[in-house]
Formats: sequence, C-alpha cells, structure tokens
Amino acid sequence: MITLGPVLDKDKLTDIYKEKGFPINENSGCVLAKCGEEIIGYSLYDLDESKMVVFKISPENDLALADGILRSTLHIAAERSIMDAFCQGEEIEKLCEKLMFFKCKQSKSLEIEKLFQSCCGCN
Repeated sequence: MITLGPVLDKDKLTDIYKEKGFPINENSGCVLAKCGEEIIGYSLYDLDESKMVVFKISPENDLALADGILRSTLHIAAERSIMDAFCQGEEIEKLCEKLMFFKCKQSKSLEIEKLFQSCCGCN
C-alpha cells in the first residue's frame, strides 16, 4: 500500500534536502510517498503564512504518482487555509502543465481547488 505524508522530523528533513541537493530554510517541507518502508517519490516545497511554492516532485515520469504527491503537498497548504500555491522551476512547470494544475501559467499559480476534483485530467 502506498502512503503519503509530510516529513515532520527536522533532522530527517535536513537530510533529505542535502541528499537531493536543495537548500533548506525555515519554510522548507517535504512529502514522502512510501510503499511499505521504501520511498518511491517525494515533493519539496516552501510554505509560509501566505503561500506555498512547490519546486520538486519526483518521479516525474509516473503521472499518477506525481499527481497524488502534488495533491498531498497542496493539501498541506489547504489545511492551513493557504490557497495560494505556485511552482518554481522548469521541470515542475512542465509536470504541472501535464497534470493540468495551472490556474495561471504566466504567474505559475496552481489550482488548489483541484484537490476536490478527480485526477483524471492528466490523461
């Protein structure tokens, strides 16, 4: 069974960011997708009191898994009543376009409202 959830342990979060080669700050977060104990995917993001910025989702080639990881990531913002989300970086922009998650492609804003819709849009 696949489970998705945020990394709550700060030391583990720091280790993940170092392993993936991304800088970490006080707003950094990560969602892990696991099958048993095996990590099969993840997202990296920043979340402050007004917005979320997603900058990495892996894997990119498994659209169904990537969709689930993105939805789980955006859910963290929605739980905090933060409905402004953006993506940053060429790879994540391409993925969000494939998954049809853009609210506005020009501003790179994501449609959190898709959390409440089916994931069938990515074809």
